[in-house]
Amino acid sequence: MSMSQMHDFDHLSCIVGICRSLLSDIRSGYLQSFEEIIHANIFSDYLEMAEHLNSSGYKDAAAVIAGSTLEAHLKSLAVKFSVPTMVGANPVKADKINADLVKANAYTKLDQKSVTSWLDLRNNAAHGKYGEYDKSQVKVMILAVRDFVGRNPA
Repeated sequence: MSMSQMHDFDHLSCIVGICRSLLSDIRSGYLQSFEEIIHANIFSDYLEMAEHLNSSGYKDAAAVIAGSTLEAHLKSLAVKFSVPTMVGANPVKADKINADLVKANAYTKLDQKSVTSWLDLRNNAAHGKYGEYDKSQVKVMILAVRDFVGRNPA
């Protein structure tokens, strides 16, 4: 065996060892899926945008962005927990997905109630009911959605 072949063999042996360790960690549940990490980063960016808008006096846009981020996360959780997001050609409403996720043990009934209130705030913003909530409620919503997404990766 030439020196080059021995070096290649040593290199391959190291790669195989790393792969075995990584596989063991994945099987043991020590690593989040790459998809979960990507989702968390994307949702974090949108929530930062919502925080900035809210602190700049644009509470309505902030509420819509935070609520849309929440709804996208619910749909990702639905996929993870095999909860339908479509009935035929029609999308399932976020409130139904929320209830179905609790039935699938994705999160608690208390979280379900919180999600319902955040979706209501988002709907008020999206439908021009701007007097139904204030800037401080949007701030709390953004912080709470961030916490919810962090505790319930999809």
